Amino acid sequence: MKHSVVALTVNGAERQVLVAPGTTLLDALRESQGLTGTRRGCDQGACGACTVLVDGKTMMSCLLPVETIDGATIDTIEGLTPMEGLHPIQEAFLEGFATQCGFCTSGMIMATAGLLARNPDPSREDAVRAISGNICRCTGYEAIIDAVLDAAARMRAAKRDKAA
Repeated sequence: MKHSVVALTVNGAERQVLVAPGTTLLDALRESQGLTGTRRGCDQGACGACTVLVDGKTMMSCLLPVETIDGATIDTIEGLTPMEGLHPIQEAFLEGFATQCGFCTSGMIMATAGLLARNPDPSREDAVRAISGNICRCTGYEAIIDAVLDAAARMRAAKRDKAA
């Protein structure tokens, strides 16, 4: 079994990752990079717990062979969190009681980050579509959808405040 070295930028840091053929991005993140915020759920791309951003697009890391994304930029939940405090998306989820057990939360937050990066003023339908690949067994989704929209409002307000 021949291993290969894959170059990735993970949460802003350039990394060289030695991987066996067929190693998924999820395994590379969790096992060789120690980034365990990306959750292992179904290992079939059905639950969304492993959602990360790959070159700005939401992807299920459990399905993605890491050797196919050599040179990619990966953003995980660990990279979203600022050095102090919480990201506005995290604040909205926490304050809106959209976390419950927390297992799906990192995937939901990363799906939200992907949405808000491309659409800073999403409709409720946009929010529903953005999280549609993520399963939550606790919240009933309403609190999560509300948190997505609240996060969008918080981020727009922060941008306005910065510009002023």
